[in-house]
Amino acid sequence: MDSHQLLKHRLTPDSSVSYSHTTSLPNSVWSNNPGKLTYSNSPYSPLSSETLSIGYSPGEATSSHSPLEPNSPFNQLTGYSFNRPAGTISAQSGYELGSPYVISPQNMHHALQEIETVLMAPDLETEPNSRESKRSRTQSPEYPLGAPVSFVTRPVKQEPLHLVKQLLTGCAEALNEGRIDKFKMLEQETRNMVSITGDPVQRVGAYLLEGLVARHENSGTNIYHTLKCSEPESKELLSYMRILYDICPYFKFGYMAANGAIAEAVRNEDRIHIVDFQIAQGTQWVTLIQALAARPGGPPHVRITGIDDPVSKFARGEGLQVVSKMLKEMSKKFNIPLEFTGLPVYASEVTPDMLDIRPGEALAVNFTLLLHHTPDESVDVNNPRDRLLRMVRSLSPKVVTIVEQESNTNTTLFLNRFMETLDYYSAMFESIDVTLPRESKERINVEQHCLAKDIVNVIACEGKGRVERHELLGKWKSRLTMAGFKPYPLSTYVNSVIRKLLACYSEKYTLVETMEGAMLLGWKNRSLISASAWH
Repeated sequence: MDSHQLLKHRLTPDSSVSYSHTTSLPNSVWSNNPGKLTYSNSPYSPLSSETLSIGYSPGEATSSHSPLEPNSPFNQLTGYSFNRPAGTISAQSGYELGSPYVISPQNMHHALQEIETVLMAPDLETEPNSRESKRSRTQSPEYPLGAPVSFVTRPVKQEPLHLVKQLLTGCAEALNEGRIDKFKMLEQETRNMVSITGDPVQRVGAYLLEGLVARHENSGTNIYHTLKCSEPESKELLSYMRILYDICPYFKFGYMAANGAIAEAVRNEDRIHIVDFQIAQGTQWVTLIQALAARPGGPPHVRITGIDDPVSKFARGEGLQVVSKMLKEMSKKFNIPLEFTGLPVYASEVTPDMLDIRPGEALAVNFTLLLHHTPDESVDVNNPRDRLLRMVRSLSPKVVTIVEQESNTNTTLFLNRFMETLDYYSAMFESIDVTLPRESKERINVEQHCLAKDIVNVIACEGKGRVERHELLGKWKSRLTMAGFKPYPLSTYVNSVIRKLLACYSEKYTLVETMEGAMLLGWKNRSLISASAWH
């Protein structure tokens, strides 16, 4: 029995499902088997949108009071008041600062929905947020690839930070210069000082060292591209991704900023088409759909085109029918006409004809943690990265949202790329320590299954085999400007809410607003995620 017989709706590039209701509102592991499925531009990347999906059920639509008002329902929903000092949480929230999941998924869900509802409220005579004001692995799931058992089971000694970094840098320099005997000697010395149960630099160092070994042995591409993908492992991987999403707020707030820009851009539109170039589970759109359904004048007609590469179903557990089912249920529950089309193709293969652009629709295009997987001119003479941006510009979208890792690993030389990766992931791993203790098995699994492959790919692979090719916000600005886009400043209102929420995780999280209206989210003095909007 084929998928057409098994599924009510078959989601292919040329098929779609439409819902319109009038009812009342009611462990993935690394493998060396080259015969396995290739990885490439798939959601197994732990920083892809699969990681960031909001894994909770749709809640009820809320009112459109400002979350910044002292008596706003937003304060009641999130369990704390914005009038409190940064970093404090009320007793009713049930959390203490520094504990896992400081803000519950349900409360965060309500926060997201509240923001989008406010942004789409009817224009008033005095608009406080007017456009003019918006500036401001392993062979075993337990051990790193090729590492002896002592690598993780030995007692962890807190080594001096500078010494660990010095040894890692020495390994990279020796390998880069072809001094293999020196590299092997330093590798053994470094292995005794790094551990996946150590401090952040020791943990990052463990995976960087494996990347260096894989680079020396030319095995990095096999590690990254070759995965063993059975259903139980997919479910475990998804659970690790959700944990990462919950404990790293810069990911979820990048999504919040993107949703806020879209909500504001379509606030007065009756027909809306959202093209999501990495739909994942589709749960990024849960709160936005609820906010649209709660419009005072009635909901608009919403059409969502979800693009996901053909192997994404292995991380999701099923094909795009999962997204179709969720959106169908939302259409019924919130009395909103909703149409969904699934495109199981790679983003670089999408053509305008596939998107079925219709006159009279306000088009919003969403790129979240996707573009860095699209090859550029340094890999492919056809430059799929810029070609995709130019294609989207030709559709005249009302808004385009981009969320990317703020890291410079695309065309930089190897040693610079190594130091950039060390700095970036050291900050990320340090932020993880705020919510998950060093000895936590969850923390080990999240870092190993969700982050290690990316680290190995950046360090061990070159050419087309290196698919993790991040660029800084400034470079994305250049690409988008050349494609014909102009900045669409993010909402200062949304930014102010995100700043307050960040403080409830740790005062060490940072938010920087650029002159062009983009946002940089980070840890201490290191930016980790950029969010921007364009039109």
